[in-house]
Amino acid sequence: MYDSSMSIVILFLTAGLAAGIALYGVPLARQAALKYGVVDAPDGNLKCQKEPVPYFGGLAIYLAFLISLAVTFEFRHDVLGIVLGGTIVVMLGLIDDFGVLTPITKLIGQLLAVFVLIKSGIRIEIAAFPEWLDLALTVFWMVGLINAFNLLDIMDGLSAGVGAISASCLLVVALLQGDQTIAFMLVALIGSLLGFLWFNWHPARIYMGDTGAMFIGLLLGAMTMIEQYPSDHPLSLLTPVFILGIPIFDTLFVMYIRYQRGLRIFWGSPDHIAIRLRHWGLSVPQIVIASYVATAVVGMIGLAMLSVSLEVGWILCAGTVSVLLLVAMMLKKVDVRRPEQAGIAPSQSGGTKAA
Repeated sequence: MYDSSMSIVILFLTAGLAAGIALYGVPLARQAALKYGVVDAPDGNLKCQKEPVPYFGGLAIYLAFLISLAVTFEFRHDVLGIVLGGTIVVMLGLIDDFGVLTPITKLIGQLLAVFVLIKSGIRIEIAAFPEWLDLALTVFWMVGLINAFNLLDIMDGLSAGVGAISASCLLVVALLQGDQTIAFMLVALIGSLLGFLWFNWHPARIYMGDTGAMFIGLLLGAMTMIEQYPSDHPLSLLTPVFILGIPIFDTLFVMYIRYQRGLRIFWGSPDHIAIRLRHWGLSVPQIVIASYVATAVVGMIGLAMLSVSLEVGWILCAGTVSVLLLVAMMLKKVDVRRPEQAGIAPSQSGGTKAA
């Protein structure tokens, strides 16, 4: 499509255009949300921001991604499938941000988006597995990631920054494999998220809402299935799991704690890792930056899986899992009573939303 030097220029142009559109569009989305009352109001429990914060940030992310990609890139069949699937979860998120969807209805909408991806040829394909197992893994992977980023979106700047770092790691994979299509989509997403993050950093002036969180999860999940991984390094199949390891780890941790407490898995509770770190005494910026660092470190371990020997790969896997289990054991002991009961003023808890 382009020579290498021109491709690099257009990649930067795409990222810059996406960031510029987001910087322009997010304030407009904020005004619209305030006008129509689509805000996240504090409740003194999970939602401890000082004042109502508008949603619709996810809509700005979606439009910035779509417009920047349309201007600089020629769509192909699977890209259109991702755009259509993304549009479905964006519409689903917009409706849910009004608080009118049940968990079952939301799940059905997510399955519809995944079905569109599969019909577009985007699915997990492992030669040793039968087709039905590939399809089952695809549904599990995609629905899991869509909800993982939705659950992660509990603190100012958290989901957007983690998404941008994860996308950057996937961009390295795309560039190493020479896949321009994935590269263009990833830089469009990175630019959109960075533009949004300017307004979402603590204290946040706007939230992405379910619209943005589910859109990020779908995009990243879909692109991990399109990317190619070296066949001579079997553990490279774990690369996307590591790159998206922090949202996955947070989701598994929250689900485990809720199950132990006898709560519904998708019922809001203060069991998120970020909230537990807040009760541990860390500030919102400290928690978010620590999450960024963790995402980058685990992501780099995932990138290492592309080239290291099998023995080194297993050592890295065992070491990473051991550290995460140790962190989980420590965080499980943290008191997650209400902020005022734990000695944290509600106004200091950071912008959070129920998930």
